[in-house]
Amino acid sequence: MAPFFADRFGNAGSVHGFGQAARAAVDEARAAVADLIGARPGEIVFTSGATEANNAAIIGAAYARRRPDAHLITAATEHHAVLEPCRWLAERGTALTVLPVDGHGRVDPDAVRRAIRPGTVLISIMHGNNEIGTLAPAAEIGAIAREHGVLFHTDATQSVGIVPVDVGELRADVLSFSAHKRYGPKGVGALYVRSGVDIEPILHGGSQERGRRGGTENVSAIVGFGAAACLARESMAEESARIAMLRDRLAAGLADIEVAHVNGHPRERLPGILSVSFAGADSESLLLALDLEGVAASSGSACAAGSIEPSHVIAALGLPDRLAAGTLRFSLGRQTTVQEIDRVLALLPPLLARVRRAGSGANGVRR
Repeated sequence: MAPFFADRFGNAGSVHGFGQAARAAVDEARAAVADLIGARPGEIVFTSGATEANNAAIIGAAYARRRPDAHLITAATEHHAVLEPCRWLAERGTALTVLPVDGHGRVDPDAVRRAIRPGTVLISIMHGNNEIGTLAPAAEIGAIAREHGVLFHTDATQSVGIVPVDVGELRADVLSFSAHKRYGPKGVGALYVRSGVDIEPILHGGSQERGRRGGTENVSAIVGFGAAACLARESMAEESARIAMLRDRLAAGLADIEVAHVNGHPRERLPGILSVSFAGADSESLLLALDLEGVAASSGSACAAGSIEPSHVIAALGLPDRLAAGTLRFSLGRQTTVQEIDRVLALLPPLLARVRRAGSGANGVRR
């Protein structure tokens, strides 16, 4: 990325030599990003991140198919970057169906089929959940959507480059993801738009990205995205297996020391996310205690950090309050080691005991 901050500072939209050097770098990155998901380079639209890509997919699809009975389908466990644009459209007259999930966080494909109406323009179901790691039956849902002539969008931010994602196999018409989940730079993402699918741009002002997203391309970030895509493709199989082993080691260790509830599907799941609920513990107190020991975890989505509201994903699973209030998400990645897993397992029992004692003392009863 470094040369494109200074020495190769050309605008990729310019026709002079400096601009064409930048354009070549963007095109090379576009090909690498497309290759990661089995797409063609011309089907990739670069964005400022997955949030913009999700908004562009949902709002853009709805606006391109404006009709009085327009209808969207999504699920209760989607990221806010999907739920909020869906609600925004609903406030402006678009009908919205938010489907429930089962106790593992999976949407029933038959429920999707039953929810389709004559006016349904888009189904948006995420590929891999960012809080509990559950993988959706996305290919089955995509086939249902294609059968009914409805566009299928999937937020694959958590899964692209971590597990195999092929837009053809998923029957995806639109798919969104970002660079920083692949260890690329923050602030750049991509929207796959299948050839022949019409999406109304939500950013106007230029003809960049083949008229699908106005604005000067962030060349250095796009170059970083391309490099990250190449590295992810090369290391995906080996690295995913290693991280899954660490996740399972953490889960097994927790089962030995604590009666904890593991959230998400037991098999259809991402390798690097472990969501666990500890009965009678307050997650925020536990997070602070872990942070003081140098352990970074979360109680839900990083995008909702600081919120005092319970995670909507955990709430959708139907967990009792006593469990839901003590939910932690551990995210494992390229730098995670066996030694770090074992250290967490050694730290947790005394920290849990201390947090529970503090909770009991605060109101006279154990939460």
